[in-house]
Amino acid sequence: MLRLLASKRLLLSQGTQILPRFYHEKVIDHFNNPRNVGSFDKNDPAVGTGLVGAPACGDVMKLQIKVDDTTGEILDACFKTFGCGSAIASSSVATEWVKGKQMEEVLTIKNT
Repeated sequence: MLRLLASKRLLLSQGTQILPRFYHEKVIDHFNNPRNVGSFDKNDPAVGTGLVGAPACGDVMKLQIKVDDTTGEILDACFKTFGCGSAIASSSVATEWVKGKQMEEVLTIKNT
């Protein structure tokens, strides 16, 4: 921590300006009030589970969806994420996006 403060002082003394990073208010809202946190019964045949991790930063996300077998509609979604605020917020947003949509439509969602 002291090294970080010392390096900031050095940069400031050299006339370099350090600008804070800001997240969009929706990202902050999903981090502070995440939606659909939890998990479904993994033995339920209507539940699909995905697990993804980013070794570079240590984030791990488990996303589960509950699908209507006859219509292909995603009835519900939930997540558990261990990682930074933006990983938690994006997981929360993803669950909101997929609920009520058809599987084919959800497959078109990209990370960009």
